[in-house]
Amino acid sequence: MTRLLRNAALSALSLAIISGCSATASNNDSSTVSNQSASVVVPFAMPPQAEQALTLNQIMANPDWMGLLAKNAYWSDDSQSVYFSRQEHQSAIADVYQQGINQSQATILKLNQLHLADQKSGVFNTDKSQKAYIYKGNIFVKQLNSGEIKQLTRQNNAIDDVKFLNSGDLAYMQGNSVFKLHLDTGMTEQLVDIQMAKAPAGVKDPESYIAKQQHRLIAYVALQHDKNKSRAEYAEELAAQDPTFAPKTWYLGDSETVDEMSLSADGRYLVVALSDKNYSWRAEHDIMPNYLGKDGYVDAVPARARVAEDNYPGERLVLLDLVEHVKKDITIEGLTGFDEDVLASVKAENAKAKGESYTSKPEPRVLQLMQDWGWGQSAIQWHDTDNKLLVMMEAHDNKDRWIASVDLQSGKLETEHRLHDDAWINYTFNQFGWVTGEDKFYYLSEESGFSQLYVKADGKTTALTKGEYVVDQVTLSPDASHLYYRANKDHPGTYNVYRVEIATGKTEQLTEWAGTLDYKLSPDGQSLLLTASTAVNPNELYIQPIGGELKQLTQYTSKAFSQYAWQAPQVVKVPSTHGAKDIYARVYLPQGYDAANADKYPAVIFNHGAGYLQNAHNGFSGYFREFMFHNLLTQQGYVVMDMDYRGSKGYGRDWRTAVYRNMGHPEVEDLKDGVSWMAKHTNVDTAKVGTYGGSYGGFLTFMALFNEPELFQAGAALRPVTDWAHYNAPYTSNILNTPDVDPIAYERSSPIEHAQGLEKPLLIMSGVLDDNVFFQDSVRLVQRLIELEKPMFETAIYPVEPHGFRQPSSWLDEYRRIYKLFEQELK
Repeated sequence: MTRLLRNAALSALSLAIISGCSATASNNDSSTVSNQSASVVVPFAMPPQAEQALTLNQIMANPDWMGLLAKNAYWSDDSQSVYFSRQEHQSAIADVYQQGINQSQATILKLNQLHLADQKSGVFNTDKSQKAYIYKGNIFVKQLNSGEIKQLTRQNNAIDDVKFLNSGDLAYMQGNSVFKLHLDTGMTEQLVDIQMAKAPAGVKDPESYIAKQQHRLIAYVALQHDKNKSRAEYAEELAAQDPTFAPKTWYLGDSETVDEMSLSADGRYLVVALSDKNYSWRAEHDIMPNYLGKDGYVDAVPARARVAEDNYPGERLVLLDLVEHVKKDITIEGLTGFDEDVLASVKAENAKAKGESYTSKPEPRVLQLMQDWGWGQSAIQWHDTDNKLLVMMEAHDNKDRWIASVDLQSGKLETEHRLHDDAWINYTFNQFGWVTGEDKFYYLSEESGFSQLYVKADGKTTALTKGEYVVDQVTLSPDASHLYYRANKDHPGTYNVYRVEIATGKTEQLTEWAGTLDYKLSPDGQSLLLTASTAVNPNELYIQPIGGELKQLTQYTSKAFSQYAWQAPQVVKVPSTHGAKDIYARVYLPQGYDAANADKYPAVIFNHGAGYLQNAHNGFSGYFREFMFHNLLTQQGYVVMDMDYRGSKGYGRDWRTAVYRNMGHPEVEDLKDGVSWMAKHTNVDTAKVGTYGGSYGGFLTFMALFNEPELFQAGAALRPVTDWAHYNAPYTSNILNTPDVDPIAYERSSPIEHAQGLEKPLLIMSGVLDDNVFFQDSVRLVQRLIELEKPMFETAIYPVEPHGFRQPSSWLDEYRRIYKLFEQELK
């Protein structure tokens, strides 16, 4: 069951560039970059000389010109082929392909073949001879030795989840019910029927004086009562003794809703996660207006709640014993620190600022199952053979994550692992699970400062990995002897696949890739399917046999893109002058770069989005349009830098949490170091540097221009956050707590509070249909700037665009304006 889960006019030169006029550039064969005033010589590979200048029309065109890449790739059940999808830009439908690992071409599947294709998700029986899966809401079972497929259900009411029981039968969930499908007879048996209502009162004896009198004086009334009572008692006794009846309905009250259910391997126990039915992630009194509605009117689109008003009540767990028909509330007292006042120092600081005092006291915290932010596992993990249960819980204050075992007799939690962070728990490194057939489990934890892999058995925890690198994407091998994982051991921006033997801790590196990748282990455990890229080559699919030679499987990047002389950004380390570690950054040099050039270069710093995202890596950037735009800027004589400022992903816990309660300040310090580094090592004129970025990058553009007005001469903020109190709760409360608890952090970190510092030209661009960062963010800041009488800003709105723009015409308009700003202000 799926959980509730908490997204201008142009200058003459600009016109020339956009229409494709050639750029002038001189060749330079030097392999180093130096500066006469610098004490360090930095080695650089010189940028390639493109035969034809880039144009914004080309860069911002429908991205299909770059090639329809393979996505969502996965293995076939026999490990001899792979499946993947390809989808045209803005197409509503993706085509599905299959390609043998020894074939050079893929075959597109017809619509009537899709239900027969090996499915990405599925569950296996105990001996792995059968695989069950859901396709379009119905259950199918495949015999893996013969390939025979049988459809077991055909209905319009979608099935939510399916699993094999230890008996060999199937269990599936549909709504708030659980069913057992007996594969030998085909009979469907309802195991659980949950009703979110109060239990029926039944036939009650009279209680009030008038009722008792009625029964005493009127024989007919008493007779009917006795008959009804006898019928009810008979029906209850019959249901208890007749084996053909389904079990009794579970009535769990009318104040909550079911978020998730999970059944034990033998079908005896069911864990149910419940939350307040009146809670909604949507705003109570707000909408997002769509001014271009299909009927010609303004459509009122529902909007998410803001962190300032989101009051999530948490979840509670109950355990249903389906054999004894007993319900147990799973209690939280066994979680170490369940009632700690972890925000005591924050509350005291905010109280002091208001001239008040704060007294700390223990109080049960709001808890919930750990939310899945892409790690692809349920937070409820049953042992595959024994009735043993692990759950991963998180505190809604974001300071703790627990892995706990559940005593099935008492319903009590027992802490197996507590991860506490005074800032916030990382929501991305939370994979955990049982080692098949053993009484041990593995998990990821940032307790050392970096996400590392651990295993726990018999109360003893063993670290299987150790070092200043990040581990993720953990996979248990089919024989349960190894754990496979991805890590950036050699360089923060280079990822490879490794495996560690659980029994011995012996580690092997399985790939030698000089970029970034994701992987899937084949069902037979013999090969890896890689989705891999380099700095100038988008993702393609590769097969890597364990211990064998790497083989490229697909080639969907277009010739037009792959044959262009793209400049690969060079990842450098920028020393920090603010007490941080070295800052990793991508650097693009101008064509014909000459370190001794008497005319210093203008420069642009790009600020990536998401905050917690890594972009200064050696793979192909998800910001592919910006990658091409940066190449265009180098053809026009700019140096471009793309920094993984503090808060970025891939560098460990301390780097991630450096922005806690202080967003936009450490990052701007890093940008200052970036400008200084470019001046020292790439001959940049510090009086000719601009900056831009979208989303978090737009926020950072604001914070730089508002708080360090001499750092940049111009900035462009795209779909930007202006006030964190208006952003969503799951992301923002991690870093800034909540406005009612920590207003200091919000006032310190929200650009609208610092707008009086604007002194340089600013371009603000927003989509009206942005349901992530609301258009209202920009509207409020614009009014603030008007009232502050700041004349140096302009705005552009995009009436049909959400957070991630979709229309090529919008992309083109947006980047024409950005380019014009830089040309006017930096040259």
